[in-house]
Amino acid sequence: MIRLIQFTLALAAAVLIAPALAQAAEQVDLLLVLSSDVSRSVDHPKFLLQREGYAAAISDPHVIDAIKSGPHQRIALCFVEWSGFGAQKLVIDWSLIDGLGAARKFGDQLLELPRSFADRTSISGGIEFAVAQMEHAPYEGPRRAIDVSGDGTNNAGRDVKLARDEALAKGIVINGLVILSDRPVPWNAEHTNPPGGLEKYYQDNVVGGPGAFVLVAENFSSFGRAIIKKLIAEIAFLPSSSRAVR
Repeated sequence: MIRLIQFTLALAAAVLIAPALAQAAEQVDLLLVLSSDVSRSVDHPKFLLQREGYAAAISDPHVIDAIKSGPHQRIALCFVEWSGFGAQKLVIDWSLIDGLGAARKFGDQLLELPRSFADRTSISGGIEFAVAQMEHAPYEGPRRAIDVSGDGTNNAGRDVKLARDEALAKGIVINGLVILSDRPVPWNAEHTNPPGGLEKYYQDNVVGGPGAFVLVAENFSSFGRAIIKKLIAEIAFLPSSSRAVR
């Protein structure tokens, strides 16, 4: 009888403690999903541009300073690649970035892993997948953002505006980094060069939320600078106008 009572009390205590433990996620200043387009319009140079650009930018001194400027002095990152309908992959799971060492480790992983896809372009699928990563993050923070980089319009999956609006309704900000193409893709010229330009397309259909913005990379050298500027704006929550980075 005594053992039964002890067991019952222990079980009751475990039930009471479990929710408290479940809620004790580590606090960060920002949860950020880096969401990278690897559709077939993204040729190998563009693919390397994104991978190497993000890897270098994360450990840039100015980005580290932005991370250290927050109340918790740390953020949480994960890296996602996406392409056509149902083609999304978590390349690097949630990682705590609290200084140069952690940032370099994240960047080194990014450089070593193979490309995930080369299919159509479902920005909506990429956003939905990024939102799902937010919901399973082992960290908590006052701000959540998705950083979408891409070189074309949504041509697979759901309407991208619907996916965007659902993410915004959950308090998630979506920012964009547009990679301009010198030449339209031969099979669909308007995919990478839509009427009004790809920057306007992202403004109208992809980004949203408080302080949301689009940056434009016009060439190889500008891409790295655009990522650094974008990360600093997202991490430090600085206002950033939508304009090209040359």
